[in-house]
Amino acid sequence: MSRDEEERDAAQITSPSNPRIKRLVGLRNREARDRESVFVVEGARDLGRALESGHRPTEVYYDNSLFSRSPFPAPDEASVDALALDRASYRGHSQGIIAVFEQFDVNLDRLELGPAPLVLVLEAIEKPGNLGAMLRTADAVGVDAVIALGAGIDPFNPNVIRASTGTLFTVPLAVTDLEAAAIWLEQRDVRIVAADPLASTTLWEADLSGPTALLIGSEHDGLTPSARSAAGLLVSIPMHGAADSLNASVSAAILAFEALRQRSC
Repeated sequence: MSRDEEERDAAQITSPSNPRIKRLVGLRNREARDRESVFVVEGARDLGRALESGHRPTEVYYDNSLFSRSPFPAPDEASVDALALDRASYRGHSQGIIAVFEQFDVNLDRLELGPAPLVLVLEAIEKPGNLGAMLRTADAVGVDAVIALGAGIDPFNPNVIRASTGTLFTVPLAVTDLEAAAIWLEQRDVRIVAADPLASTTLWEADLSGPTALLIGSEHDGLTPSARSAAGLLVSIPMHGAADSLNASVSAAILAFEALRQRSC
């Protein structure tokens, strides 16, 4: 039996070339994650938020120089030398713990809305970090749900999880296309309000106190023509400097907090 095989049987990993470490490295790739229907979470904060939200890891790998035993329970636990765990970390330096979770359902029909709901709808957000930041904003505002539009959206990308600070687990999320989302919202009498820098109505003039879905376009291309057509109202964010646009996650935050302000009056 090889050294790596002995380590695996003993649930103790010392080598960065251990097959389990190589698998964790491979899970940085979406194809590998989707094939196993799993994703990876790093760090005690994000892992703690997952547990508080009712999610349970299937595997936990912990730095044996920091912990004598796994600080989070899982069916499969492994004690790992620091250098080997750093190799598994997509950042190159682990925070002492890495966990594997099963991917959860992100279908639209799983979402439930309360009275006068506030929904954040994100079209073709190409940067995982932006999606993560928007989830963080959604959690802070207390939106009912986030709906991400586009086949390329990968909610289980490591950068989404990191930028969301674990709020991927706390915010109801669905991934679908524009047509399905528009029908779903219309059936629930939720008006779509879309951010458009050319809109004549400013954000401050719009009424966001009723059932509202705030639609944000991609940072590079903005809203598609179909998204503009689906919106019941287009609003602009007043700009007073030389810049003619904002980061997509910043725009989402401005709209979401204005909706929260109006609902708090």
